[in-house]
Amino acid sequence: MSVEIWTIVLVGLSFVVYIYIGWQSRVESSKDFFIAGQGVPSIANGAATAADWMSAASFISMAGLISFLGYDGSIFLMGWTGGYVLLALLLAPYLRKFGKYTVPDFVGDRYYSNIARLVAVIAAIFVSLTYVAGQMRGVGIVFSRFLQVDINTGVIIGMIIVGFFSVLGGMKGITWTQVAQYGVLIVAYLIPAIAIAWFLTGNPIPQLAFTFSNVADKLNQIQLDLGFKQYTEPFVNKTMLDVLFTTIALMVGTAGLPHIIVRFYTVPSVRAARFSAGWALLFIAILYTTAPALSMFARYNLIDSLHNQTVTQVQQLDWATKWEKTKLLSFDDKNKDGRFQLTPKKDTNEINIDRDIIVLSTPEVANLPPWVIGLVAAGGLAAALSTASGLLLVISSSIAHDIYYRIIDSTASEKKRVFVGRIMVGFSLVLAGYFGVNPPGFVSEVVAFAFGLAAASFFPVIFLGIFDKRTNAEGAIAGMLTGLIFTIIYIVSVKFGGVQPWFFGVSPEGIGTLGMMINFIVTLIVSRLTPPPPAEIQALVEDLRTPIIEQ
Repeated sequence: MSVEIWTIVLVGLSFVVYIYIGWQSRVESSKDFFIAGQGVPSIANGAATAADWMSAASFISMAGLISFLGYDGSIFLMGWTGGYVLLALLLAPYLRKFGKYTVPDFVGDRYYSNIARLVAVIAAIFVSLTYVAGQMRGVGIVFSRFLQVDINTGVIIGMIIVGFFSVLGGMKGITWTQVAQYGVLIVAYLIPAIAIAWFLTGNPIPQLAFTFSNVADKLNQIQLDLGFKQYTEPFVNKTMLDVLFTTIALMVGTAGLPHIIVRFYTVPSVRAARFSAGWALLFIAILYTTAPALSMFARYNLIDSLHNQTVTQVQQLDWATKWEKTKLLSFDDKNKDGRFQLTPKKDTNEINIDRDIIVLSTPEVANLPPWVIGLVAAGGLAAALSTASGLLLVISSSIAHDIYYRIIDSTASEKKRVFVGRIMVGFSLVLAGYFGVNPPGFVSEVVAFAFGLAAASFFPVIFLGIFDKRTNAEGAIAGMLTGLIFTIIYIVSVKFGGVQPWFFGVSPEGIGTLGMMINFIVTLIVSRLTPPPPAEIQALVEDLRTPIIEQ
């Protein structure tokens, strides 16, 4: 069968499974809808968290960024995995012990203020909408290539599927769907990685092939011959300071992401929350230790397949022709010599490769069987849809639970709260679709902005809310607003306003670290200059850090 037929079959089967799980998991209670009834086993929650976490950015775009950035791309590996250690040690168990539905719920109750809750809701929506934009772009890319439909059409199909199991099952439906999606995406990622490692090095274990083969040396020499810097040379695309700031922003942003934190509310106990984080880190490590190998092998293979090939030779590559139709791969014989050259200079480069196609195109470039290519497409969709569903529920719960129920109508019935939650999922879907059709950048770049916003807004107030009983409502509100506004202004002005990065060359992806520092400083100073929290709040914080003995 052709690639397209295999893709339709495998994507269709996976969608049937997701829809079936969503239908079987339909709920009526608000506790089931928002936190899956707090009955999810640790290992299942670990797999769901990993799927929620390993979005289109991880599956589709991260290896592409590492392929283009080389050594400097390691910021994504260090930041996105290191953040889970922070989350497991510093936040997850305490938030589970606190026992609320959402991050704004924690902020509102800990800081005894609906204004603080509202600011947290705004921050959660900002972070989630930015993040979901990357997921919907990923969905559009997969559909446009493998099902030969317009990117916009692909986004709409993805919206319908996500909407189905999100609206019906809420967090319960999303959780068990994400467990299935983790299985699909990890198998889809590993099979081509193992195949290309075997093809290039004779070693089927990507991590060992990456470490002990001579492919890195060969690629370094090829890069130098083409006029690029060596692939493994550090600080070529980013300064040392920018690498440090971006890594920290990704790390603390991970620990502050509302759609990840809410996963730890779904388990039965504090102990289960700790175990969930451990399982999630293990499941994530399987993909994240494979990504550097896949990135390097894919770049080597792409250059070998395309550089200095004649126009006729490239036209005979079926995969190149099909990717060219998506406008994510393009050729332009500028010097009219009948060949295409890859160079670091825009005015002479004749091969333009969108970094978001690296993983998706690798099985085709390596001449793997059509079913593997279809499986990778299904994996890319699983990664994007699993994260999109978690983000949509964050937006939904922020409005339905934290604004409608906690501020507007505290007497609302279970049925009404769930109904409002479902309406908000639909509203969020429309916004997500808009950003999928009009994305503000590459998938991983867009997602990195979300991490910066989470680092600058949530991490300080959650951390101080747990470990500093003197931090009060005035400090938390001032800190969140200052950190969030500063980070948004910097990102928008530099990324879209033509302003040069003015803070020692730190990129928009890394500025969340400075936003976080500003948040910490403002929160601590304002808290010390204003009255302390009520005695019962300080006692609550003390109790939050007291270990509990579970049978």
